[in-house]
Amino acid sequence: MAGTVIGEGLTIEGELVTDDEVVVQGTVRGILTSGDVVSIAAGGVVEADIQAASLSVGGQATGNVTASDRIDIQAGGRLVGDVKAARLTIADGASFKGNVDMDV
Repeated sequence: MAGTVIGEGLTIEGELVTDDEVVVQGTVRGILTSGDVVSIAAGGVVEADIQAASLSVGGQATGNVTASDRIDIQAGGRLVGDVKAARLTIADGASFKGNVDMDV
């Protein structure tokens, strides 16, 4: 698998910038920017503003999100913050609190 994996038990604080896919299984705090997909796995925690092509939330995310394509909040996923994306899907069993701007 190409990209960056932040494994369980790993915490990154600060600014993470990459053009590759990012999979978060641990914790990220600060700013997360990816030119590709950001996936927050079940058990993953992101307390950061996120800018990416797409975001998939299976764990917990707190912060404002801008996605050029889409944001998917999966069953069991939780997102707290304002989002800006062309498409937003919220599965049954997911949690979202914030404002939505779909004018991208």
